[in-house]
Amino acid sequence: MRTTTRTRRVPAAMAPMLALLLLSPAASGQIKNEKYRQEDKFRQLEEILPTPNEARTASGAPGRGYWQQRADHVIDVELDDEARRIIGRETITYTNSSPDPLGYLWLQLDPNHFRPDADAVTTATAPNLDGRVPFDALRRLLARRGFDGGVNIRSVEASSGDPLAYTINKTMMRIDLPAPLQTGEQFVFSVSWDYAINDSDVIGGRTGFEYFEQDGNCIYEIAQWFPRMAAYTDVNGWQHKQFLGSGEFTLEFGDYLVRITVPDDHVVSATGVLVNPEDVLKPEWIERLEQARTADAPVFIVTPEEAKENEKSKPSGKKTWIFRAENVRDFAFASSRKFIWDAQGHDVGGNQVMAMSFYPNEGEPLWSKYSTAAIIHTLNVYSRYTFEYPYPVAQSVNGPVGGMEYPMICFNGPRPEEDGTYSERTKYGLISVIIHEVGHNYFPMIVNSDERQWTWMDEGINTFLQYLAEQEWEENYPSWRGEPKDIVSYMRSTDQVPIMTNSETILQFGNNAYAKPATALNILRESILGRELFDYAFREYARRWKFKRPQPADLFRSLEDASGTDLDWFWRGWFYTTDHVDIAIDDVKLFAIDTGDPEVRKALERKKRDEEPTTLSQQRNKDLPKLVDEKPGLRDFYNEYDELAVTEDETQAFEKFLAGLSDEEKELLRTEANFYVVDLANLGGLVMPVILELQFEDGTTEEVRIPAEIWRRNSEKVSKLLLTEKEIASITLDPHLETADVDLDNNHWPPRAVPTRFELFKSARRGGDNPMRRAQKAEEEKKQEAESEEPGQRDDDSDDGN
Repeated sequence: MRTTTRTRRVPAAMAPMLALLLLSPAASGQIKNEKYRQEDKFRQLEEILPTPNEARTASGAPGRGYWQQRADHVIDVELDDEARRIIGRETITYTNSSPDPLGYLWLQLDPNHFRPDADAVTTATAPNLDGRVPFDALRRLLARRGFDGGVNIRSVEASSGDPLAYTINKTMMRIDLPAPLQTGEQFVFSVSWDYAINDSDVIGGRTGFEYFEQDGNCIYEIAQWFPRMAAYTDVNGWQHKQFLGSGEFTLEFGDYLVRITVPDDHVVSATGVLVNPEDVLKPEWIERLEQARTADAPVFIVTPEEAKENEKSKPSGKKTWIFRAENVRDFAFASSRKFIWDAQGHDVGGNQVMAMSFYPNEGEPLWSKYSTAAIIHTLNVYSRYTFEYPYPVAQSVNGPVGGMEYPMICFNGPRPEEDGTYSERTKYGLISVIIHEVGHNYFPMIVNSDERQWTWMDEGINTFLQYLAEQEWEENYPSWRGEPKDIVSYMRSTDQVPIMTNSETILQFGNNAYAKPATALNILRESILGRELFDYAFREYARRWKFKRPQPADLFRSLEDASGTDLDWFWRGWFYTTDHVDIAIDDVKLFAIDTGDPEVRKALERKKRDEEPTTLSQQRNKDLPKLVDEKPGLRDFYNEYDELAVTEDETQAFEKFLAGLSDEEKELLRTEANFYVVDLANLGGLVMPVILELQFEDGTTEEVRIPAEIWRRNSEKVSKLLLTEKEIASITLDPHLETADVDLDNNHWPPRAVPTRFELFKSARRGGDNPMRRAQKAEEEKKQEAESEEPGQRDDDSDDGN
């Protein structure tokens, strides 16, 4: 069939409208409320969120068809202290629980991040070389280009011993299977490898060693150290985004048996439970560990004095520490002869947990005072808001890594000064980082979100819980993130991306992935849902997804489902846009009922007339001679007439009006109330609840809380009626700084003068210093120095010259 295309000419009158349609967000998929030509801030998220299915329900809970893979590990690893290398062999039992046959498996080779040709290096943008560059910065820059910490794969074999074909693509390795792995089947294979450990001070990273020049020892914190199974999920299939440094890890749960061989004078901390203490610990250490299980305070297992002595030793051989961990998604360890070790047993909902800390003498006295206490505090608070901590140990290790988390173990950096003193910032920095990193056991080590894709799902949620735990540590704890007022400068800034942005492309990483989502959840808890509703819904989300892999939609839907509240407007504004909160009081108008009584009406008008200011000309003209005073005959009716005097006709008309009213209408007419209309403007774009504090003329106050839905018909301007019996003296918007409003100056009626100060200074002399004056000054100093030399010294110099 032949087809023809007909072109219709657009009438001139329609051209502007067509242009608007083509340029409008609606044309690109974003619906506009055409009545007001503004975005529909309350549009549902249905077209953004994935469609519910058997794996993930519309309520946000795992469905009856939910599945996830499993990877069990047996690992033998040696830490070569002399060469500073890792040499390992692992056997992985991979279980395919998916409905899909798998022809190959993907593993993460994270140490390849430290290759000179890694994407993290080749895509790094230029540093700022304008002006002064620190030596350390240049040293790190050059070292990163030359250090090769990439994985050397020695072998990949099936359980039969036959070699398996594999392909390495940067930080990922594909293993080709002899036959597709069907649903419910297992595949067992082994990988042998080695790599050079990075000097954390020079190369950086989440893993590495720290060298102590004064005693020649190292602290090793070893993570991302073995080829780890990439996640295969119902959402993304294989999650094999390259590791660029910001996006962390997406892993599978499994059981681990790990044998760690180290110099025989090292102390090892690791994920899981030590299963051969008699082989590696001194008898007195074992005895102290037993005492620590029921102690009321941390007990030194390895004392500071023993650690100092251990620093001086040389190994006579090797020891193998064996650890077992069940149902974890990762494994990390730390090793050093410098470690002090303290521990305290703690009951978490019937689960006996050993809280333990490992640190060098350089960490004292700060670490023995706060580390284990912070671990226990974290377990208590987080368990109350989510679920009881399920693992047998929780550990905090001081070493080269400033703050990083793994199942049952975390690495934390702050230390006191060399003389043992420390600043307030260091003290609270240590407590906060331990709370944060131990808290990561819950998110994402147990609630197993995709860190490679969504940093905020673990960092933001964890920062929110960290804030709650900090506030239960002591009154006025100096939390850096969580309070709405502390996010204002970021919300006001221009170089932003939405929270719902992939980890590697985030701008202002800390504010975007940590602070903003933490603040959003705090606002949701305090100002939108209230604590009772929020805490129930959040706990429901955590328990639903314990040991499972949630996506953002599962969090959004779970909190709405369990709280019974439509929060699509909140997720859209806070997580999908870069709008900020700036609500302003534009105007306040006062209305009262006009009863129609001429006596009342005209009395008010007379009062208003009498209170009008006298103009300057009126004041000066008052004493001028007036013609009507000189000639009274010029006066008439209007010289005595007062338009505000009540006439008989007006009185009779009002009485007739009253006679026609019912008793109820007469009662309404007698209502003595003030009708205030408050005009509000949404200048920042982010719709939020409106919280008003009313200050009355009698000195009393009242708080009015209006849900965000007030903006549902017009998200830019709304007016709110306030009916009061008392007169309002002033109104303050967001009086408790609940909403992260970026401009508080427009939050007051009547407007307030903004107090500020200026500083006086003494003016410098004109001209100041100049090159000639500096040269003359240097010449004069040189001359004075020469004249100050001893006469004998000058004679000696003269003799030598001859």
